[in-house]
Amino acid sequence: MNIQIFGKSKCFDTKKAERYFKERGIKYHSVNILDKGLSKGELTSVINAVGLDNLADERANEYHLFKHLTDEGKFEKLLECPTLLITPIVRNGKSATIGNEPNIWKTWE
Repeated sequence: MNIQIFGKSKCFDTKKAERYFKERGIKYHSVNILDKGLSKGELTSVINAVGLDNLADERANEYHLFKHLTDEGKFEKLLECPTLLITPIVRNGKSATIGNEPNIWKTWE
């Protein structure tokens, strides 16, 4: 199991995800997306798992610009503006979740 948690340091759901794996003794790698963002490969992998339109937070200030873009434009916007992403994004190989999804994470154990 190779767990990666992409989140924001002040996000409660990100903290819940980290606590979930920590309490079960499952090693994970945490990445602050506001500092490092996602690489093109990481973003592509997450999109393949959950879908492009599911990643954007409708409450984000930039969402009004995002929703009118083409898929290619949305991809580029998510790369350049990680504040648009719903967090946490939890990856396990080719599988991924967005938000707090302990029922899915349990199937990964």
